[in-house]
Amino acid sequence: MNFKQKKDGSCTLNFSEEEIKIIQNKKSIHFTAEALRHFGNVLMSMIIQFNENFDEETKNKATFSNEIKITQENYNDNKSRK
Repeated sequence: MNFKQKKDGSCTLNFSEEEIKIIQNKKSIHFTAEALRHFGNVLMSMIIQFNENFDEETKNKATFSNEIKITQENYNDNKSRK
């Protein structure tokens, strides 16, 4: 995936043809613990870069945690993630 941010702060997320095929086939994206750690680190770096292009009004907007849903499931997933 490729994030392209414009100077006005907006951003387009582009997926490769292979990524599109995986998403269409699997209907989800699975991260191993290590991959999630790296993905999170990259996201934090991107957040810092994104904020550099936001105008002051956008920089000062708040997002509240009740607007985002993160679930944690403990289950035995025997499906192949290949």
